[in-house]
Amino acid sequence: MNKSNVLFIFSDEHQKHVAGCYGNPQNVTPNLDALAVRGTRFSRAYTTCPICVPARASLATGKYVHEIGNWDNAFPYDGSDRSWHHEVRDAGLKVDLIGKLHFRSEEDDNGFSQEHQPLHVVGGIGDPFGCIRQNPPVRHRRKGINSAGEGDTTYQQYDVSNADKAIDWLETHETDEQPWTLFLSFVCPHPPYQVRKEYLEKFDPDELPRPPQWKEEDWPRHPHYEYMRKYFDATQPHTDDQIKNLIHAYYGLTNFLDAQVGRVLDRLEALGLDRNTRVIYSSDHGECLSARGLVGKFTHYEESGGVPMILAGPGVPENQVCDTPVSLLDIHATVYDSLQIQAPIHRNARSLIELANQPEQPRSVFGEYHALNSEYGSFLLTDNRFKLIYHAHLSPQLFDLENDPDELKDLSEDSNYKETLSRLIGELREICDPEAIDALAKADQKSLVDRYGGESEVRERGFFENSPVPGEDPKFKS
Repeated sequence: MNKSNVLFIFSDEHQKHVAGCYGNPQNVTPNLDALAVRGTRFSRAYTTCPICVPARASLATGKYVHEIGNWDNAFPYDGSDRSWHHEVRDAGLKVDLIGKLHFRSEEDDNGFSQEHQPLHVVGGIGDPFGCIRQNPPVRHRRKGINSAGEGDTTYQQYDVSNADKAIDWLETHETDEQPWTLFLSFVCPHPPYQVRKEYLEKFDPDELPRPPQWKEEDWPRHPHYEYMRKYFDATQPHTDDQIKNLIHAYYGLTNFLDAQVGRVLDRLEALGLDRNTRVIYSSDHGECLSARGLVGKFTHYEESGGVPMILAGPGVPENQVCDTPVSLLDIHATVYDSLQIQAPIHRNARSLIELANQPEQPRSVFGEYHALNSEYGSFLLTDNRFKLIYHAHLSPQLFDLENDPDELKDLSEDSNYKETLSRLIGELREICDPEAIDALAKADQKSLVDRYGGESEVRERGFFENSPVPGEDPKFKS
């Protein structure tokens, strides 16, 4: 296999079900759908953590969150653990970043040859508010959810600029002799749930599908999700119209994102760079969109823990679907494979190029969550058919994704699946001790809160709903 450039396009909070190539009936992602036609779509792709900062730290290092201790949005990556960007740069190849990183600071050596208009955590600190795990402050988010609809935002302006920068970058590096890597990281369709009129008008809100268990009477009553709903101010349901408007705005935002991706891919093709560039598309996590009574990410259900994953370019089968489970952990192995770099690969990572060229492989992938509004840590272990969601100190959940893709029927108490449940828990415990990891995360979070003056000081500081783009001030809430 010849060396190839890598264009890694990353979005924020893109639910895979809101994409035509993943079966959505709306024409919401025509450019990503076209990318999937000329490449391979991975049907079972997952984040390593369904919240921004830990997912991105895990993506950078190619390690699980519990292996690096980037537990939540107050533990940003700081460059001290080697990243795949370090490995590529230190191999003498250009690796540039355009857009959102959510690392600690541009002042750190994050491993890139250059960072262009990077978005990092606020003040190098992030969100300590979310480190309070027992009786946490309630996050009042209803106003932003219930005002979903038409509007321009700094996030949309930032992503247009990111696409512009990427087009300029490709033109500048059109004739490079050495293979390069460009990490293009958009922030949409992350909220705020506001989108420009031209994208909102493309969709009839009455025709957009609703997510699983969005009605109050269908919400799962597992204590883990009851706790989340309590502290996300979500114990009372939103009205049908509010949910309809939320979903409508999200579709518009996703279409807006797709348009920016399309602009970049069109220029890649016009320059002839598509012939020697592998394109990877994915997202840091999904979006619940009112599924299970929640809005945002935070869970291991498919709409939140699942992510889109598309690979196209030289040596990648066209118009193919790969059903082998994959995760963001596999990205570093894929970059090394494409560039033919010899660098350490995580024991549980595989190259997506390799997997795309093979029939479905038996495989399990892992994820975890230790962040805001979770009383205990939750863990994902999913194989080619079944999904285990293990909650430390609480009862587990088990789903048969082959026969129940919407995860409506928990099989953990079904005697017919006792062996399956036991097997998956055993596999999980080979990766980590969930209860011990839960305790370690909480200890680190308490220490961090203490460093910032204790709970009262952290509560007084408040939180910000969305990280500001470069040059924008955070708007704190309490």
